[in-house]
Amino acid sequence: MKIEHGLERIFFSSRWITAPLYFGLVGSLILIPVKFFQTIWSLWRHFFVLEFDDLFVGILDLIDLVLLANLVLIVMFAGYENFVSRLDVREHADYPKWIGHVTFGDIKLKLMASIVAMSAIHVLADFIRVGEIPNRVLAWSVGLHLAFVISGVLMAVMDRIMEKEEE
Repeated sequence: MKIEHGLERIFFSSRWITAPLYFGLVGSLILIPVKFFQTIWSLWRHFFVLEFDDLFVGILDLIDLVLLANLVLIVMFAGYENFVSRLDVREHADYPKWIGHVTFGDIKLKLMASIVAMSAIHVLADFIRVGEIPNRVLAWSVGLHLAFVISGVLMAVMDRIMEKEEE
């Protein structure tokens, strides 16, 4: 019994092995605004010579970076709170209400929704430059996007089925 209890404590404590990964996401989050402002700077520098399509794609890139930052935040906060330890910041005035209420299923769906949105942005950017992109690349882009959409729908359906089974 003592051995079993000791093994269970080790097993339970092993969740802390993932904590550095979540803190590593903080480092990656710092990189996103750098790229965001590089893109803005480039758009401003070339604004008067940019074609509308290039401006549009540049703005889509900015939106893509914002979605990526939001995705990193969701994974970072919800993953840490769900798998490592509760965040002891609930009294903070800026505490987002969603943090304590995001389940693993919610994380998966938000992750997939973000991937689908980012994929849609890339497909849209490809279609804006359709004359410059080989048909094969365009077909792969659309096919991959459809795979993401179908995967997202299937994940949502599976989560819904599992929720009904738990009731």
